[in-house]
Amino acid sequence: MAFPETPLGLRGELMLGGSWVDITRDIYTREPIRIVHGTANEGTQPDPASCALLLNNAGGRYSPRNPLGENFGRLLRNAQLRITVPAEESWLRLDGGHVSTPHSAALATPGDLDLRAEITPDDWVVYRRVWPIISRWEGAAAVGYRLSVLLDGTLELAWSPTGTSAGLRAAVSTAPVDGQGGRLCVRAVLDVDNGTEGCTVTFYSSPTMAGPWTVIGTPVVSAGTTSVANPPTPLVLGTMLGLPYPGIAMAGRLHRAEIRSGIGGAVLAGPDFTGLEDGAAGVTDTAGRAWTLTGAAVVSRREPLFTGEVSDWPARWTGAGHDAYVPVQAAGILRRLGQGRRPLESTLRRRIPGAPGLLAYWPMEDAEGATQLYSPTSGVKPLRVSGMAMAADDSLPGSAPLPTTDAVATLSATVPAAPTPGWHVEMVYHLPTLPVVLTEILRVNITGSSARSAHVFASTTGIRIEARNADGDALAFFTFTNPAAITDFAGVWNRLAVYVAVDGGQTRLTAAWRDITTGGRWRASTTYSGAMGTAAAVVGNWGGGTQGLALGHLGVFSVPGTPDGVGAVPGVTIYDGADGGYARESAVDRVRRLAVEEPLLRLSARDGDIGTPAERMGPQGRAELMTLLGEIVDTDSGILAEPMDRLGLVYRDRATLYNQAPTLVLDYAAGQVAPPLEPAEDDADRPNDVTVTRAGGSSARVVIEEGPNSARPPEEGGIGAYEEAVTLSLGSDEQARPIAGWRAHLGTWDEARYPTVRVELHRRPELIPAVLGLRVGDLVRITNPPMYTGPGPLDLIVRRIEHEPRPRAWVLTLGCVPAGPYRVGVVGGDPAHGRADTSGTTLSGAASATDTLIRAATPTGGWTQDLTDLPFDVQAGGEVMTVTDIVGVRGDRFDRSVTGGWGTATSGQTWTTTGGSAADYSVQGG
Repeated sequence: MAFPETPLGLRGELMLGGSWVDITRDIYTREPIRIVHGTANEGTQPDPASCALLLNNAGGRYSPRNPLGENFGRLLRNAQLRITVPAEESWLRLDGGHVSTPHSAALATPGDLDLRAEITPDDWVVYRRVWPIISRWEGAAAVGYRLSVLLDGTLELAWSPTGTSAGLRAAVSTAPVDGQGGRLCVRAVLDVDNGTEGCTVTFYSSPTMAGPWTVIGTPVVSAGTTSVANPPTPLVLGTMLGLPYPGIAMAGRLHRAEIRSGIGGAVLAGPDFTGLEDGAAGVTDTAGRAWTLTGAAVVSRREPLFTGEVSDWPARWTGAGHDAYVPVQAAGILRRLGQGRRPLESTLRRRIPGAPGLLAYWPMEDAEGATQLYSPTSGVKPLRVSGMAMAADDSLPGSAPLPTTDAVATLSATVPAAPTPGWHVEMVYHLPTLPVVLTEILRVNITGSSARSAHVFASTTGIRIEARNADGDALAFFTFTNPAAITDFAGVWNRLAVYVAVDGGQTRLTAAWRDITTGGRWRASTTYSGAMGTAAAVVGNWGGGTQGLALGHLGVFSVPGTPDGVGAVPGVTIYDGADGGYARESAVDRVRRLAVEEPLLRLSARDGDIGTPAERMGPQGRAELMTLLGEIVDTDSGILAEPMDRLGLVYRDRATLYNQAPTLVLDYAAGQVAPPLEPAEDDADRPNDVTVTRAGGSSARVVIEEGPNSARPPEEGGIGAYEEAVTLSLGSDEQARPIAGWRAHLGTWDEARYPTVRVELHRRPELIPAVLGLRVGDLVRITNPPMYTGPGPLDLIVRRIEHEPRPRAWVLTLGCVPAGPYRVGVVGGDPAHGRADTSGTTLSGAASATDTLIRAATPTGGWTQDLTDLPFDVQAGGEVMTVTDIVGVRGDRFDRSVTGGWGTATSGQTWTTTGGSAADYSVQGG
């Protein structure tokens, strides 16, 4: 890979006045720039990314108070700084922008359709959002087709035979994309006539546009043949035109795309962004189509080593003609986030204001001395209350403390006029016990209808919904007497929803309540003649029968429900999850949700597709953002880091660390690792006695009593007890023991750490492309290591990346931990990692470095006799060997392939299977 001689193509840029300004000429290159990503001392919490350099401040150009300086007025605190180097290929960075080519008749696909795109999105799943990859779609009147990533990571192909939303058809992949946050080519093929009076959509993935293609899930077959319209709309990559709301756009890199006429047919459009110059304004594809960049879309051919903020501009400079190099220290977003922020509001308070059709909302989380309760909804008057103890109940996970009623209490809320008929009122509540006599729980006053009020009553005999006219007479009512429903109305945290819906020529009035903990739903409804009307006020009048009633998060919506009480009720979905603090939400889902709620943070996630979801979290508390992110890292044992190409954070869940292929392979014997390569054989982070407690729940303890790092005393072959006790945010008590076991597994793994792995990239430029793709959490493999490190290869997880580029030198230093603990078996017959050890196998005789037949003793169990399982790897005496044949039911003899064995193994040494690849060893047969 060729780089300009000075300084290795390095470029420094500052964001000044809203534009990136090249400052490379001012960087003092006799000293290295020092860039650091990841954690120091193998800590679990990330350190802020940092970049230290010297800038030539001649004339005071980097002194913010110097009125004669050329940058006066533009050197703002926390100005962004980025350091980049040339990349082998270019790409289109979208970040919410898009690229398009105009409509033409030649874009028509009257037959089959074949769409392909090679992309590296920031995240393959975005919480509660979809994002189109390829689209010809501009509102309901101009519909061709659209390939999108849905909320759960599945792909959707939607198309119209008519050119409008009428007759719209769609298919969704039966499995999600296995992107794990990396580069992947996805493909959707539509066979408009599958020969059986139907059509078939097949979704594929591939490492690149060149294949090989793997089917995602199974093909989706639909009845009826079809066709694809050619509407007068551009072909767009990265978003969809004509959206009534922002944010439906891809963020990440787009490398190539193809739209073909027919399955594997002629290319109608095929932009390739991999061979362009940095900053190119557009591209003309192989079909002769010109593509135009819009918004934040930009072509880049430079790979960032660092993107961060300069928080301080030292005011040091000398007179004209003298150079004064001033130290500049930039840091990632973690530095600013770590300086303290206000705690996040409750999950309900953050969630409800974004609901569609919201007219009014009162959180009711006001402090103890409040006499009226404010509304964050613009133009809504405060809630008037009396006889309530403010902030008295803190037991609902999704809320700050809420008020409770005294023996006599009232509530009165005025609702702004709604634009259209229909209404929906919802709140959370906890009624300690049901009153013996029928007692009003809530009333909604209505205008524009024959019903002037809706009432919800409760007693030990039933739950009653009632509509009354202007005289206070009942128009309709229904009493729900199901014993389970009545019991569930009190004694637990519930959501109460009261709403109307059109039901034939009548209005259906419904009261529904949902157990927040269990999710159980009940409803009582009745119908009356007349219009739905609109909600004008919400009223509460409570007496001794409801004393101690806790309530809050009162919301009023203009969108009505449906007759069956299931769909089109905004509160039913907007409160879901938030009312319980999103308890039992996976760690990755919590990261993605916080990313949507904190859009300026640029938070994304990578999750591993290995059959096990990320750990389930407990309720989200009212804490600072970094505290909440720290809870995720501690519970899931993943990695939180700062990306190199943008200001933000990325979370890698633990499963992304499992069974990785190496991102970077270093041959020590070939000089690709600069000496010394020194393992650390200390007792740092070596817990072997771990107790995990669920916050608010029970505990579990795991003690490792076997192995060289066990809790046994040194005289008995261990290292003594190293205790660890942690309290974690867990979704259930059942998680405590497995997590304790995992932490003890990490602590007692018998491999060395490698705090310093140095690579001199200026001497090994062939490694630069792989290094530029290396991120914290990736796997590095060192082959042919020196004798003193033990047998290789050494598989290591990168926890720290440090770059020191100079004019003619570039040193990379990695801080690494063993990858061995992350080699895991996969239930379900994974061909590479689906094997378990046979208990107790030991060598029954000594083995030399060149022996190809090994004798073993297996007291219990038995090794596989299925030849299709061979070959596989085992480890004995520190050596990884490939088993090519097994003789005997208990595996008395193993044929072993050798390429120059590792020393001599002595009798009695234990065997374990490993995740090593047989490709690393030659297979010589038995």
